[in-house]
Amino acid sequence: MELRGAVALVTGGNGGLGQRICHALAREGAHVAVMYAASRDQAEEVARGLAAGHQVNAAAFQCDITSADAVKQLVDDVMKRFGRIDILVNDAAFNKAIPFPDLDSLTEEVWDKIMAVNLTGPMRLTKAVAPIMKAQGQGRVVNISSVAGLSPTGSSIAYAVSKAGLIHLTKCMAVAMAPEVLVNCVAPGLLEGTRATANLRPEQVERSASGSLLKKAADKDDCAEMVVAMCRTETMTGQTTVIDAGRVFH
Repeated sequence: MELRGAVALVTGGNGGLGQRICHALAREGAHVAVMYAASRDQAEEVARGLAAGHQVNAAAFQCDITSADAVKQLVDDVMKRFGRIDILVNDAAFNKAIPFPDLDSLTEEVWDKIMAVNLTGPMRLTKAVAPIMKAQGQGRVVNISSVAGLSPTGSSIAYAVSKAGLIHLTKCMAVAMAPEVLVNCVAPGLLEGTRATANLRPEQVERSASGSLLKKAADKDDCAEMVVAMCRTETMTGQTTVIDAGRVFH
């Protein structure tokens, strides 16, 4: 798909990886809707940087993706501002570090919030943009999962299961939205400088980095460029690409 002039909606666009994704798409000439949950000033700063640095249109939009009404309003607002939506990047996520054996701390409240943000939210957003993209005759959805969705690792059981669900949601939505819309997924390993990593225990961060073949964290720009490649592609759909410095093979 031609990215120059396309409109991308990036959830969690003000986060550590989300910002890199926004800039990678803007460098290709895509206009960007930067969705944030709470950090309005930061999101608006990201949007200003995109517009000034890449000569594209960019704006910040607030949304609680656990609310169906809020998601509908978000999509309506983006359509009013840009007139179309060609790309959806589901990057917004929530986690809470709970050691796997500590089942008492894995409360239903924690489980429900992680699932609501990490899995139900992307499903809700994808459903909301599906008729728009199909009517346009083209669209790309890129989900940001995690290697925790491919093996029993990560910050908590709930996080791992939510990311595994997102990988399978990618496959199912690829079937549901073909042939006009292609749906793919990036599964990063440890990423430094993100809110998700900030929630991890120090020993978990060290173990993740030292346990990789390359002995370092995954690169956020590598992940962002893979998102761009998945938006450009014409013949890849339903796939998950791992970027983790060599930890998980699938």
